[in-house]
Amino acid sequence: MKKILPLFSYIFHPIFIPAMATLFYLFFNTTVFGTEEKLFVFFQVAIITVIIPILFFLILKAVGKIDSIMVAEVTQRKIPLILQCFLIIILVRKSITIHRYPELHFFFLGALLSTILALLSLFGNIKASLHMMAISALTVFVIAISLHFQFQNTFIIAFLILANGLVASSRIEMNAHTNKELIIGFGLGSIPQLLLLFLWL
Repeated sequence: MKKILPLFSYIFHPIFIPAMATLFYLFFNTTVFGTEEKLFVFFQVAIITVIIPILFFLILKAVGKIDSIMVAEVTQRKIPLILQCFLIIILVRKSITIHRYPELHFFFLGALLSTILALLSLFGNIKASLHMMAISALTVFVIAISLHFQFQNTFIIAFLILANGLVASSRIEMNAHTNKELIIGFGLGSIPQLLLLFLWL
């Protein structure tokens, strides 16, 4: 089990969570969008939140600003988080608009708020778990859209709740975080999503 646990840190890496949330949203929302539009939206999100950050990571690693995809050091996290903020702002202003994709729009607003809080915490030398921040936000969002679209997703929700525990165990097993950092990350991810539910659920 100890050999398997680290895999969850890669499968549920924060860089993949926005694309996962978009897939869940498009899958549950079966009445509004055609297949072409769904593919267009997904690839937009994937390019902006996965491809661009990966390219940026390779540049930062090449110049010695980052040493690992896990970005373990507090000082190394500031630039990626600032980039993430700008990329999310681009999405919510230009692509995932409130008029066309309101539920997904508020998910990204919550993600933006979480990212800003995580960034600000670095200036207080507080290292929140970005993995827990991401997976907890995804879990709250999937539960909310399941209720919103009245879609029975007991298995998926149960799996995501289990995934929160597996990711937390993975981060501990890899000596990446303390229990306190995991709890902070969980709060930073889930609370903004919960607060924004009042605007769309």
